Amino acid sequence: MAGTSTNVQALHESFKKFAMHGDTRSTGNEMTGKNWSKVCKDCNIIDGKTVTSTDVDILFSKVKAKSARVINFEEFKAALAELAPKRFKGQSQEEALQSIYGLIAGKDPANLGVTVATKGGGVERLTDTSKYTGSHKERFDESGKGKGISGREYTAENTGYVANYKGAGTYDQKVKK
Repeated sequence: MAGTSTNVQALHESFKKFAMHGDTRSTGNEMTGKNWSKVCKDCNIIDGKTVTSTDVDILFSKVKAKSARVINFEEFKAALAELAPKRFKGQSQEEALQSIYGLIAGKDPANLGVTVATKGGGVERLTDTSKYTGSHKERFDESGKGKGISGREYTAENTGYVANYKGAGTYDQKVKK
C-alpha cells in the first residue's frame, strides 16, 4: 500500500493543477465541470468508445452535491472509482482504479489548441514611420522620431508668400531697382 499513497499524492497534485487551470481565483481545492472534462480528455480517460465526453459529464453531475457546481478531491476520487471499471474492462476494481490513477498522476493541463500571440509582424509594420504617406509623413523626421506639435499643427509663417511656394525670398533678386 506504500506505492498507492504516493500515487494518491501525485493524483492530488494533478487535481490541484487541473482545478486551477483557466481560473485565476481558484484555490485548487474544487474543480468545475469544464476542468473535470479537461482532465478526462488530457489524460486519455475519454477514449471515444467505452468512455465518452457525455459519460464524463453525466458522472460529474452524479458525484457533485445537488446544488453545487464544483467537486472536491473526495468526489473526484469517487468519480474516478466509478469510471475505472468502464475504462479498463477485464481488470478488477482495484487494478482498474490504480490504472486510472496512473493516467492522471503527475500530469499537467495541456495547452494544445491555445491561440498564441504572434511576435511582431503587424505591429512593426503599422508603426514603421518610413512607410507613412501623406500628411502623416509630415509628423516625423527622417530618423522616425516624432516632431511633436510642429508635426501636427500648421504654423503660418508671415513671410508674405503662399504655403509651399518654392521661390520664396527671390523677389528682390528678380526685380532690380
